[in-house]
Amino acid sequence: MARTLSEKDVEMLKKLAPECEDVICAGSGANYRSILPPVSNHYATSDEDFEVRLNRLDYDEMKYLSEVIFDGSESLLCVREEHVEILVRLMANKYSKEVANTIKTVYENAGFCDY
Repeated sequence: MARTLSEKDVEMLKKLAPECEDVICAGSGANYRSILPPVSNHYATSDEDFEVRLNRLDYDEMKYLSEVIFDGSESLLCVREEHVEILVRLMANKYSKEVANTIKTVYENAGFCDY
């Protein structure tokens, strides 16, 4: 399920990728419909960089991210596998181990990215 990024989504995307241009982050340029895939594939320069970026999110933002993953509106499909592992570890540390395990399962059942 694709979504149009909400104001909150755009704020989180800009927090994760401050170099993102306003027009692209707002969706009118690249039409981002998820937060994590563009960060994983376009902005993070390494696994370590992806982790640094995710560490910018606070408890409430991690909670929100888990909610949109679970309702299917945030796609993990094209997020790099090693970045999902980082997400799962940070989610367990910052928010909930149970949620982290469920996110891992969601990713494992998502299929393959065809980009």
